[in-house]
Amino acid sequence: MIEGLNTLFVIVTIAAATPIVLGLMPRLGIPAVVIFLVAGVIVGPYALDVANPNDVELLSKMGLGFLFLLAGYEVKLEWFRERAGTLAIGGWFISLAIATAVTGALELAGYVKAFVPISLALTTTALGTLLPILRDAGMLHGRFRTMVMASGAVGELFPVIAIAVFLSSTSQFAGLASIVVIGLLAFGLAKLPGLIQGSRIDSVVSRGVGNTSQTTLRLAVALLVGLLVLANDLGDDIVLGAFVAGMVLRRWGPADVNAIDSKLDALGYGFFIPIFFIASGMGIDIDSIAESPLRLLVFFVLLLAVRGLPTMLVYLRDLSPPKRIQLTFLNATALPLLVALTEIGLRTGTMLPENAAALVGAGALSVLVFPLIATRIHTRGKKRHPENYVIDADDDKALLPDIREP
Repeated sequence: MIEGLNTLFVIVTIAAATPIVLGLMPRLGIPAVVIFLVAGVIVGPYALDVANPNDVELLSKMGLGFLFLLAGYEVKLEWFRERAGTLAIGGWFISLAIATAVTGALELAGYVKAFVPISLALTTTALGTLLPILRDAGMLHGRFRTMVMASGAVGELFPVIAIAVFLSSTSQFAGLASIVVIGLLAFGLAKLPGLIQGSRIDSVVSRGVGNTSQTTLRLAVALLVGLLVLANDLGDDIVLGAFVAGMVLRRWGPADVNAIDSKLDALGYGFFIPIFFIASGMGIDIDSIAESPLRLLVFFVLLLAVRGLPTMLVYLRDLSPPKRIQLTFLNATALPLLVALTEIGLRTGTMLPENAAALVGAGALSVLVFPLIATRIHTRGKKRHPENYVIDADDDKALLPDIREP
């Protein structure tokens, strides 16, 4: 008997049924990610117990890897030399300062034990989770797209680096060294296409783009898994390797990027990523949350207050009030890194189990509520001022009006 096959069948059935249900009931306006999480809770060991996340642990980790690979794939390093990057970095450090103060107060009150994991958790943004939601809502256009992507990238990359340094399984020096190693390797890999350009290898890879060999897709998966293995062996969280893999893949030449784009989406969003979210839902300890629901509400409010609200100040001169409100809720959306941080906290014995469950539950609730509010604000603005949402035929990723549109 194949171990875990029943769980995998339950998961792929949920994944296949979700878009059909949402298509038949479009007025629900609920992101598919939310359905995955809720369905995972229902079929998981804390409810119906017809599926177990341990059965698909490796596939779930691959889903997490693809989520961060696709997030890194969307990131352009040029943004960090522009105003969008400056604002994003400044906003994150403001959030970190607030998170440090708030978590310190909670620790003094005996409410939390894991100071570093919880502080970092409150500064995260689930860019990978938001991407499919924002794409479906048509919100990734104009300079607002750059602001969202830069802020989300910082909200994922900076906490990941901090995890590697401060929560390394070895030491802080080893954590810093591992980041340097991964960075140098990424730099070398990014230069690789230029070194083989015009060679026989380049010719073979190009010929295999559209046939059964699927050369570029296989190279992309090998890159992802290789960097996941490296990050894992160096004691870092695998999300660092996945994010770096996405950034490297983006720099493997425009032709390769265009060829691989839809294939990565199909493989990631079509199979691996739903497994991660549904398995994450299975792991939410609803019994612990039911015993102490106030903890979930506290962390839920803190996600908005610590990560979201600084946005209203940081982007005061750069975005209109509706756009600032949208970005506030988008920045406060968190989940994948919360799962990683709670796993670290529980593994080291520094995080209370009830806080781990409440933090993941708050992240799941943020995915349910915050993007929904942001997309509703966007939809209302589009209905009231459709002229401000006309897409330039020469650039399908830029809005015609200024960033301060209503």
